[in-house]
Amino acid sequence: MADILLQLLPHVVSSLLHAALGIHFWNTRWRETDRPLLTQPMRPWERWAIFATLAIQACGLYNGLFGAGGMRFSFSYALSLMLWLAVLIYWLESFRSRMDGLQPLVLPLAALGAAAPAVFPHLRVVAHAGAWGFQFHFLTAMLAYSVFTLSALHAVFMGFAERKLHQRALTRSLGSLPPILTMEALLFRMILLAFSLLSLALLSGVLFSEAIFGRAVVFDHKTLFAFASWAIFAALLVGRRWYGWRGRVALRWTLAGFLALLLAYIGSRFVAEVILGRL
Repeated sequence: MADILLQLLPHVVSSLLHAALGIHFWNTRWRETDRPLLTQPMRPWERWAIFATLAIQACGLYNGLFGAGGMRFSFSYALSLMLWLAVLIYWLESFRSRMDGLQPLVLPLAALGAAAPAVFPHLRVVAHAGAWGFQFHFLTAMLAYSVFTLSALHAVFMGFAERKLHQRALTRSLGSLPPILTMEALLFRMILLAFSLLSLALLSGVLFSEAIFGRAVVFDHKTLFAFASWAIFAALLVGRRWYGWRGRVALRWTLAGFLALLLAYIGSRFVAEVILGRL
């Protein structure tokens, strides 16, 4: 019993810290007060607090995934790892791009992701985890998930900001944000990066499947949703390049592609592991 509690402790602690940081950033960036609307970049202690929280969560993830030898995985660890990478990418990107104001949106979701392995601790052994093809596929897929997660959150907040600007409603949350055009350029840079990673993940998955199972593609729900997501984001990038898609059109396509990608693995594994009880 004590061993189980120690294994769950990093997930619980990191979840609480993510939630506390999310409340802090909401209180200092979004909560309406009588103070002037001024941009508030992250302070050094806030950056270090996020980094320390990520380090604690990383310990829990590593112990769960690799602590028993080999590799084990589940939808809860996939969700936690995806959001851990998303916050890490956000933290790194914040050093070079203005992403101030998004913390109250990203960190509460990271808190839920960090808590998932504590609520659903069951893991299954991953076959062929030692093969380099699988490792490359796994890495690119998780990075694609994470960058697309940030893109989806970024797109949602852009839509919120545009609506407030059209209503001429200036709030503290808007005061912390860069200009809309800057946010839009950052959004499509993230989507292009994530699309490239997803393309590599799908290609490596096809090659890995052919090398191990003798079949290039297994047409199950995961594969279909993954290729559907790839097609949606490809259409979005083409529409942006040739037709100048932006605003609400880009938001809808981004969210549709992200939803399809989410259903490809995490959604299907949730149904299999939690609802149907299959590991």
